[in-house]
Amino acid sequence: MDKFMKIAQEYAEYGSRHNEGGPFGAVITDKQGNIIAKANNTVLKNNDPTEHAEMNVIREACKKLGTYDLGDYILYTSCEPCPMCLSAIIWSNIKEVYFACTRKDAGEIGFRDDSIYEYLEGKNEELIKLKQIDREECISLFQEYEKNKKTIY
Repeated sequence: MDKFMKIAQEYAEYGSRHNEGGPFGAVITDKQGNIIAKANNTVLKNNDPTEHAEMNVIREACKKLGTYDLGDYILYTSCEPCPMCLSAIIWSNIKEVYFACTRKDAGEIGFRDDSIYEYLEGKNEELIKLKQIDREECISLFQEYEKNKKTIY
């Protein structure tokens, strides 16, 4: 077993057995194989639906490194990332991700990633009602930001 995936698995096991969250763990390393951050899912522990292992490990790595750009780092995760985590991975510029279990495996034990993927594909529109309102009142913030921006993403 890959040594970094083994650590992700151990974190998943710890979090699940201690009722902190689902059976998910993640590790971020640099390209030389040094571990930057390790985390497990803490959704139940902290009553926060965003505290997936990948989100937690990205937050920890960014804080430790003092950057939002993890383009030079590698993510190992015990399960294929859900849409939220996948988006965070993309926003953080991680280009290399290794996962063990699939989203189908997660679905078989009750996780609903597929319903989100279906929504993103234009199917399952009942999942959420998403409507645009008050653009004119808010667009000036975007214009002000553009004038003063520093490249962030």
